[in-house]
Amino acid sequence: MDRDRFEAALRAFDQANRQDSNVERVQGQAYPKELWYASELTRWVKLLNPEASEALLLAARSQHIERWKVPRDSYPSGRLGYLKWRKDLARYHAKRTGEILKESGYPEEVIRRVQELNLKQDIKRDPDTQVLEDALCLVFLESQFRELSKKTDEEKMLEVLRKTWRKMSPQGREIALQLDLEPESRRLLQKALSA
Repeated sequence: MDRDRFEAALRAFDQANRQDSNVERVQGQAYPKELWYASELTRWVKLLNPEASEALLLAARSQHIERWKVPRDSYPSGRLGYLKWRKDLARYHAKRTGEILKESGYPEEVIRRVQELNLKQDIKRDPDTQVLEDALCLVFLESQFRELSKKTDEEKMLEVLRKTWRKMSPQGREIALQLDLEPESRRLLQKALSA
């Protein structure tokens, strides 16, 4: 790994995400939401795979790069609108990641690999893609699940949890069961898994 090039790419991803005007509050401190998210995703990837490849670490840090630039409300409401938004968003993240990696001096084969991970291609056969998916699910369960459940009816929340669970590997599931969830979140997760 060219450490200088790697650090330059991480700084560029972080600088892009610092522009996010959406705020995530953590222990009384405000952070640009996508900057915080990228940091959490990177932390989980490193916990899941301490030997994570350079491409996987770059994909984790750029997974939601500039997410606010493609707002959900710019698409139709409902499931089809949501799925179209997610697909377009993934392509935007991969494209933007590629631009930043190219500016940072990465060769095409590394850029292509990081973009494959951003797009979560071959999830069940590619161990790096599965680690990234597990990390995404763990960030959700640890940090976003509680807030979402406050504004989502229980049946819909149970379905979200079941879908999340299906995406995870056995290792990811085992770690998820050990998360320090508040009682109501723990109850919902147990209910979702018992069905």
